Amino acid sequence: MPAPSNTKGAGSGQQTGVYVYGILPGDVKLTEKTRGIGNGEVTLVRSGDLAALVSEVNLGQPLGTPEDFEAHQELADSAAAGSPILPLRFGAVLDSQDAVMEELLDAHRDEFTAALRELDGRSQYVVRGRYLEPAILKEILTENREAAELAEQIRGADPDAARNEQIRLGMIITSAIEAKRQEDTSAFVEAAQGSYVAASLREPTHELDAVYVAFLVEDDQADDLRQAVDDLAAGQEGRVECDVLGPMAPWDFTGGQEPEN
Repeated sequence: MPAPSNTKGAGSGQQTGVYVYGILPGDVKLTEKTRGIGNGEVTLVRSGDLAALVSEVNLGQPLGTPEDFEAHQELADSAAAGSPILPLRFGAVLDSQDAVMEELLDAHRDEFTAALRELDGRSQYVVRGRYLEPAILKEILTENREAAELAEQIRGADPDAARNEQIRLGMIITSAIEAKRQEDTSAFVEAAQGSYVAASLREPTHELDAVYVAFLVEDDQADDLRQAVDDLAAGQEGRVECDVLGPMAPWDFTGGQEPEN
């Protein structure tokens, strides 16, 4: 599937540009007025069987605030609720609506059309699980004799005197969590087999992340995915807390760039 990339920036000296959030089918309709980055009104630029979700932005104000990322993500995710969408990477700005039509929609018509057809009736869901610290530490100390001995040595000792032991114990715990993360992620992906079209492993963003996987799911299989995750999570109660996020735009399957949570 092609990955919509950042388009070239607006020309120097311009006061405003056209920010592009994503590509949609040309017959899509906006059901309500929506505001985008910098409170700009969100509109559609159409060209034949394609449309771009856009808003005007002030080029004198740099992009990249948390609010900008949030607006970018929320607009793409909201559009995905009613239509397939190819979310663009954050920061795609062109000179004008004519440039959006010519340099983006017309120039990539065939690949965008094929990708939207492939995504029709599908959405992304993200499964995220996080270890409960007391439970996972107890598990590691039970399984690893060296870690248990180090923990015993450190308990009640002067922190400066036990510095080397603390460092070694920290290394053991980090390594053990990484191994458990791989094992638990594989278990979650396997348990969800049959309820998704594709899966994409995400890099952990927290030291206690147990599972962080994006799934591309047929709309009529979303409940199957949630049930599969719930069933596996039930066996992890008290050890892993797990959430299923979505539906959302297919960030992990089109080259889009979802802001990290």
